[in-house]
Amino acid sequence: MSLKNLKVLNFRTILTLATVVLSLVHLVQCQDVNDYNNQFNNPAVLPLITQVVYRQISNLTAVIGQDIGNQSSFCIKDWNADWNRAFNFSSNLGFLGSCIQKTNGDIIRRVCTAAEMKFYFNSFFERSESANYLRPNKNCNLTSWVSGCEPGWACSVGSNQQVDLNNAKVIPTRTLNCQACCEGFFCPHGITCMIRSYCPLATLNKTTGVCEPYRYQLPPGQPNHTCGGASTWADVSSSSELFCSAGSYCPTTTSRLTCSSGHYCRMGSTSEKSCFKLTSCNPNTANQNVQAYGVMLLAALSTLLLIIYNCSDQVLTARERRLAKSREAAARSARETAKARQRWRAAKDAAKKHASGLQAHLSQTFSRKKDGKDPEKLKILDRVKSDRDDNPLPPPHPSTSGASLPSNVTSGEHKKEPSDLMRIMHEIEDNPDNYQGFSIGTEDMSASAQVNVPKGKQTHTQIFKYAYAQLEKERAQQPENELLTFSGIVKLATHPETRKRPLIEVSFKDLTLTLKAKNKHLLRCVTGKIKPGRITAVMGPSGAGKTTFLSAVAGKAIGCTMTGLIHINGRNDSIHSYKKIIGFVPQDDIVHGNLTVEENLWFSAKCRLSTALSKPDKVLVVERVIEFLGLQTVRASLVGTVEKRGISGGQRKRVNVGLEMVMEPSLLILDEPTSGLDSASSQQLLRALRREALEGVNICMVVHQPSYALFKMFDDLILLAKGGLTVYHGPVKKVEEYFAGLGIKIPERVNPPDYFIDILEGIVMPGGSSGVIHEDLPVRWMLHNGYPVPPDMQQKAARLARSSMNATPANETDPAGAGMVEHSFAGELWQGMKSNVELQRDKIRLNFLKSKDLTNRRTPGVFHQYRYFLGRVGKQRLRESRIIAMDYLILLLAGACLGSIVKVTDQTFGAAAYTYTIIAVSLLCKIAALRSFSLDKLHYWRESASGMSSLAYFLSKDTIDHFNTVIKPAVYLSMFYFFTNPRSSFADNYFVLFCLVYCVTGIAYVLAIVFEPGTAQLWSVLLPVVLTLIATQPKDSEFMKIFANLCYPKWALEAFIISNAERYYGVWLITRCGSLLKSGYNLHEWSLCIVILILIGMVSRVIAFFCMMIFQKK
Repeated sequence: MSLKNLKVLNFRTILTLATVVLSLVHLVQCQDVNDYNNQFNNPAVLPLITQVVYRQISNLTAVIGQDIGNQSSFCIKDWNADWNRAFNFSSNLGFLGSCIQKTNGDIIRRVCTAAEMKFYFNSFFERSESANYLRPNKNCNLTSWVSGCEPGWACSVGSNQQVDLNNAKVIPTRTLNCQACCEGFFCPHGITCMIRSYCPLATLNKTTGVCEPYRYQLPPGQPNHTCGGASTWADVSSSSELFCSAGSYCPTTTSRLTCSSGHYCRMGSTSEKSCFKLTSCNPNTANQNVQAYGVMLLAALSTLLLIIYNCSDQVLTARERRLAKSREAAARSARETAKARQRWRAAKDAAKKHASGLQAHLSQTFSRKKDGKDPEKLKILDRVKSDRDDNPLPPPHPSTSGASLPSNVTSGEHKKEPSDLMRIMHEIEDNPDNYQGFSIGTEDMSASAQVNVPKGKQTHTQIFKYAYAQLEKERAQQPENELLTFSGIVKLATHPETRKRPLIEVSFKDLTLTLKAKNKHLLRCVTGKIKPGRITAVMGPSGAGKTTFLSAVAGKAIGCTMTGLIHINGRNDSIHSYKKIIGFVPQDDIVHGNLTVEENLWFSAKCRLSTALSKPDKVLVVERVIEFLGLQTVRASLVGTVEKRGISGGQRKRVNVGLEMVMEPSLLILDEPTSGLDSASSQQLLRALRREALEGVNICMVVHQPSYALFKMFDDLILLAKGGLTVYHGPVKKVEEYFAGLGIKIPERVNPPDYFIDILEGIVMPGGSSGVIHEDLPVRWMLHNGYPVPPDMQQKAARLARSSMNATPANETDPAGAGMVEHSFAGELWQGMKSNVELQRDKIRLNFLKSKDLTNRRTPGVFHQYRYFLGRVGKQRLRESRIIAMDYLILLLAGACLGSIVKVTDQTFGAAAYTYTIIAVSLLCKIAALRSFSLDKLHYWRESASGMSSLAYFLSKDTIDHFNTVIKPAVYLSMFYFFTNPRSSFADNYFVLFCLVYCVTGIAYVLAIVFEPGTAQLWSVLLPVVLTLIATQPKDSEFMKIFANLCYPKWALEAFIISNAERYYGVWLITRCGSLLKSGYNLHEWSLCIVILILIGMVSRVIAFFCMMIFQKK
């Protein structure tokens, strides 16, 4: 390059820079586009003019934002951001420069002012759906209709007239120099100005004569009028061509580019988005294929669930196996110790016998005086030994006085024993704990137990060793218990160190129960008492009121009018005040089938035993019950259900009794515990109950026709006749004597209980010459004991008194039914309704009855019981893993089917797909949640009646169900979300679905508790469909609006649509506002929807809890 050319180049550069500097200086001075006359085509000045124009136009946002924002606040969150995306296009102002050149700088006079913008948008929110034009205004009306009023055209004001774009009150006169709307603006029909938006120019379709894609026609009679620009906002419902088509993106208002490979562009995109890894995105694609992520999420969830269920089951199995090994080792050690003790006692007895023989032999060689003293000492020694043997159940707690007494006695004898062998034997006998070969003594069972209780942190091995050592000692005492004399029983009962339970004696006088509905006597004039330490059998034919009597004693009789007195330990206290030490065994075997025998018993022990009892002692209690009920072989077996076979029926019955025995009751009431058991199992159960009675437990039980051997094991008998009248109440040993006194003798080879019941049924007529009939037996018992006779039985009593003198029987009719009054149908209906209301009132009163606790037992509180319930429910859920897996599989298939069939459309923001989602998820989750309470109603009724916490039970169920609440939305969305691929994020959909599942689970709790299982399932299917239809129907009346607001699908659907609509911005603004306006949704109410869903779930749970407390067993 020559020096001359270089000088020319430098000169041109300096000239250009000078021009730019002068333009910038001029820009500072110029505030209007008109100041740039004849410079619009200058490429160096045009950007500066564009910035000036853009600055003036942008000021409109602040002017009209407040007014329009108030009306459109339901569909716009951030006004500035959404306005910029839809109107300002500050990222690329090329369209603005083109319009400046096209209008020769007249753009400011053509752009809508704040007043015109408000007029247009207000008309947009107010007009009807069928209207496609604006209301008449200053420039476009019946008398003035210029070309700029036509769609796609705009006009200008006069050249000498200034336009204030910020004027929000006055519409300027704009009727001059009309021409087509600029590209990047739209000019509505009925207004003569331009509004910014993404709007390409219209082209004339010569075949149809329509300006496409806006579908307006040219005005007739105006040949110079051509297709202008846009006539309407880019609304997808009008024409999808106004938008950037799927697979393309529009970086400016006038350009459209094809989406490149590795990117995807949805409809209306202004930029292309990169595809995620592991997804395939071809060129010109609208959505990325994210099904791989769905498969990965599904695989991860499946793996997680398999690990949880399999490993949890393995953990349970391993833990049980470990406990079983510790238990077997402890039992083996205890058996070996017991065998060693027996061998030592046998060797000791042999040594004593040998020493006695040696002493007798030596005594013959000495004087007669000495010969007479040694046998006396032996007698004393034998008496001391016999006194020890007469006490089969020594005191459980050590005592200084009790321990020193045998030591003083033997110390006096040690001086005269002939050998060291006897001294060693007596030392071992008196203090066996000092002998290194034994760790557990043979005399003071509980004292040694107190010494050998592990201190500090206790291992399972230590606890089981302690428990089985005690069991072996108790087993060693059983032969002595069988030979226990009356004096031995008295000595055991009165021993000051014997561990006794609180004694409960229940006495009743003239106890009468009358059914309110039918005014029928279920129990009449029952007088007597059931005593601690004795087993009382309640017998009688069907309809004699045996179960009613037990319910009255236990305070469970409802729907009846009760008269008479029931005293506890001679005081007029409520039986409910002793609920913590009373066990009630129902007739049905209400046992958790998906728990093992040991788990059932251990749970009852943990919740109902005193907190002051150490864990080793609790284990001892449970092991003792398992041992005495003969459940060792099935302790690790599941009890079983109707669908799944478990232990036998007899073993299940014994577990049912063991649930009450492990809580160490003072009063144990059993309703037909031997029904369904064979003779051997019944005797084994009675032997276990006999052991309880030796500890002072008051046992009362209903039995049906026991065998003679079983009958002899009872202490007392309450024999009831039909109508609830007492026939006999006293010792079992005297029942035959009493009936023999009435002339009723039991034939040979006939079981006495069977014969008595046959007489009371009227099947067998009593023999003899006394003329006794079964209807007279209750009155004879009253006369025999001097009890008052009811007025309706006075004639029968008088006849029996005469017949006892004259011996002439007379059959008279019972006048009890003579006074019956017949009611009309309406009267009976009213009486039945009244009785039903009173019955429900009695139920509620019984459920919420609070009595003062008169026991000293402190059971675990709500928090500790919640922990115990949580562990139990967790084990049950793990053992129901197959059912839960099927729930997940069905939910997975539902997500795949709905995701494949129903698509999330852009026009409605996926309303249809989300509607079906709400119905499907609600239905499936409700039906699954019904199992939480429908299947365990009987178990809850029994446990709550025994004093367990209802709140802990409910909270534990709900806490475990939260696992499903967390997992199920992810399972469903793993298919639905990745098939439909909505614009909202996975997290947004998951959170809404999580709240929905939480809500419907609470509603399912109410249905499961209030209704029967079949009815609850029907409601679970019906409610989601009906409530969703109500929520999606147009709300024509105020009542329908209020009712729809009470439906949870309305809030769930609104939350889904809002989370999806937020992702539609820019050219979608009017579409979003129109859709939300039509649906009545508000973009700011997403948090409100979530809160209401959670609130409905919480309120439903509160209602379910109170219904659980109220709707008890009928």
